[in-house]
Amino acid sequence: MLTNNGSIFMPSILTLVGIPGLESVQCWIGIPFCVMYIIAVIGNSVILATIKSENSLHKPMYIFLAMLGATDIALSTCILPKMLGIFWFHLSEIHFEACLLQMWLIHSFQAIESGVLLAMALDRYVAICAPLRHTTIFSQQLLTQIAIGITLRAAILVTPTLVLVKYRLKHYRTTVISHSYCEHMALVKLAVEDTRINKICGLFVAFTILGFDIIFITLSYVQIFITVFQLPQKEARLKAFNTCIAHICVFLQFYLLAFFSFFTHRFGSHIPPYVHILLSNLYLLVPPFLNPIVYGVKTKQIRDHVLKVLFSIKAS
Repeated sequence: MLTNNGSIFMPSILTLVGIPGLESVQCWIGIPFCVMYIIAVIGNSVILATIKSENSLHKPMYIFLAMLGATDIALSTCILPKMLGIFWFHLSEIHFEACLLQMWLIHSFQAIESGVLLAMALDRYVAICAPLRHTTIFSQQLLTQIAIGITLRAAILVTPTLVLVKYRLKHYRTTVISHSYCEHMALVKLAVEDTRINKICGLFVAFTILGFDIIFITLSYVQIFITVFQLPQKEARLKAFNTCIAHICVFLQFYLLAFFSFFTHRFGSHIPPYVHILLSNLYLLVPPFLNPIVYGVKTKQIRDHVLKVLFSIKAS
């Protein structure tokens, strides 16, 4: 409904552009995105099934890995089906409430993934720096509390951004979102009202979650490296270091993509819009795609179990 100043009051339907400037080739861009999504779902599902079926993998390290895999599946599923609908079938319309739900789910699962990475770093810290106390500290009860805490933290911190958009922003200049999914800042920029509080809230949530997590993850790995290099035996140093390589790779790919996308989006005003959108898409799709590959290659227990299952299927 149009108001006197030409703004739109509480639109019921929004339109997602996709990738502005690349509309003519979006159908082709959707192909690698679809492949990444399929690999992400299959790879993480295999890891989940492997950890569930193998009793020897019912340990904190692998339980956190299962949480990461489940989060990756949920995160990529939040955006890609709708994105492919835009790219391939021109299904660009989305209900306002559905857009808010997608925004909340995306940012919540991002926060959960960051929390799981922090938990994995702390688990490796205790396992290497205090191995005799690892089993006692990371009990089943603590693992449950960590999982609940990570989920509640994400939901509680992300919810205010949803509430501010829903109840503070009433008038919109347009219903067209220049993005391929309902990203918080892309939606806020459509509003006529003063959006400074919304932007500050979004920045606060991002820095509270990512900033807090990255500081403690970095401190954990610094202490791990100090402890590893102090080990007297070379074999012990290599074994301890190898257990952290996969975690470090996953940690770097998630946070480097996150900060590169964040700073490019907010300070790269001279960069074409389609670059911002592509980076945002890759930030959400690359970690779920690469994580099962990294852990499948670098984690011997998972790799051996998967190969055993594959060979048994082939033999039968």
